[in-house]
Amino acid sequence: MKTLEHTGLEDIEDIIHKCDICFVGMADTDGTPYVLPMNFGYYDGSIYLHSAQEGRSISILKKNPKVCITFSTDHELVFQHPEVACSYRMRSKSVICWGNVRFEEDFNKKIKVLGIIMKQYSDKEFRYSDPAVKNVKIWVIKVDEMTCREFGVPHKR
Repeated sequence: MKTLEHTGLEDIEDIIHKCDICFVGMADTDGTPYVLPMNFGYYDGSIYLHSAQEGRSISILKKNPKVCITFSTDHELVFQHPEVACSYRMRSKSVICWGNVRFEEDFNKKIKVLGIIMKQYSDKEFRYSDPAVKNVKIWVIKVDEMTCREFGVPHKR
């Protein structure tokens, strides 16, 4: 089985939009890694996340805003020969993105971002109460670098 690299933006965005969570990796100032599964929105080269106003991730990001975000979908166990353990592999597609977190504080922009995040999960239009918007921390990550791979592809392809 082989690994394919995809470079077309349409293919990459298709994988991102198929996902229901992403994994956000960050590093504390002592180098300790910290990874969170998060809901997200993606639009026009940026990833949007939301969280509580305070917590471990916010403390880390205030000191080091660099993040690595991974999306993974279409998981399927495949093999070349059913009796050969090392021929088994998890077939999947993944996108890895790198960028820096910026926190959005503007009330109206926060509402727009919440709409982008909800669009990932529903076509329904939502309203947001003032307290909800004020109490949410909005993360904006403009993607600086992105890679996309498909794993476990049969050689016949």
